[in-house]
Amino acid sequence: MVWGSRALLRKYGNFIDDLRIYVKGGTGGMGHPRLGGEGGRGGDIWLVAKEKSTLKRIKDRFPQKRFVAGAGANSSVSALKGEKGTDREVDVPLGISVTSCDGKQIGELNKAGERILVARGGIGGCLVTNFLPLKGQIQTVHLDLKLIADVGLVGFPNAGKSSLLSKISHAKPQIADYPFTTLKPELGKIMYPDYKQVSVADLPGLIEGAHANKGMGHKFLKHVERTKQLLFVVDVSGFRLSSKTRFRTAFETVLLLTQELELYKEELRTKPALLAVNKMDLPSAQDSLNELMKQLQNPQDSLHLVEKELIPQRTIDFKDIIPVSAHTGEGIEELKTCIRKSLDEEAETENEEYQKEKLRILQTSEV
Repeated sequence: MVWGSRALLRKYGNFIDDLRIYVKGGTGGMGHPRLGGEGGRGGDIWLVAKEKSTLKRIKDRFPQKRFVAGAGANSSVSALKGEKGTDREVDVPLGISVTSCDGKQIGELNKAGERILVARGGIGGCLVTNFLPLKGQIQTVHLDLKLIADVGLVGFPNAGKSSLLSKISHAKPQIADYPFTTLKPELGKIMYPDYKQVSVADLPGLIEGAHANKGMGHKFLKHVERTKQLLFVVDVSGFRLSSKTRFRTAFETVLLLTQELELYKEELRTKPALLAVNKMDLPSAQDSLNELMKQLQNPQDSLHLVEKELIPQRTIDFKDIIPVSAHTGEGIEELKTCIRKSLDEEAETENEEYQKEKLRILQTSEV
């Protein structure tokens, strides 16, 4: 078991979701004082969002993580105005947040083709600079990847998220009997008969204290931020991480997951959420499900049975609760239908709000 965990770490531990790179704009070209010629401006450094690009690929291709743009051409008798230096483009994945070394937000890249200027080239020598060129902008920028997906699977280790993802989508995640199988986010797509595709992210299992960065909590929780909605996955029979930790019932598991999201970032609690109650093929699963449903319908009646520190400020009102078995396939089609229905309803609501806002702006402009 220990050997297996280490093997998985070697295999999947190289997933990269943050990277620091050094960027330097090109130096400007020399001016020509006698003829009043201006040197060319140095080239700029741009980050460009590209499909299929990864931070790991950047690190592998450019181990020094240094990107320098071309220098501007000097002014000369044959070309008084020097040409601009060559720009440098760095391909980055979608979902990148870019910050400077002092933590200042530079921008985000969420769609293919979007660009951010991260280092401007220096101006060429001219009258203002006494015909001496200026150096380009130099800085270290932090690239932070947050996955963009329609649905984010949230659960504690061994809830069966990876198995569920493989059942509802075309993803082939690593699956095993010990808790920490998913060591990097997995992305899958649910394909519907009308050719609609829904992206699903299986986020590595949380543990109690993830909001405080316990067990790399922040590294995992940040990927929840850009998902449109959440799919909680809990083991109907409850959960226990190890012999040293307490057993948690399915109801306690739901409360703990809610609390971890709430303590990390309160807005996550407002995301639309579904609940998949997994492992319905286990003995006594139906009795456990009945108990869980009773507790979720009237959570206040059961909170006195739970330790005070486990109770979130607000419980989540799930749009649907679907009993499933990733092992036998029970409930999988119903789950896929519920996911699609929930996303369509949210899209319709957003569209209505957009149309109302457009009408409001139109009415305001006519006044």
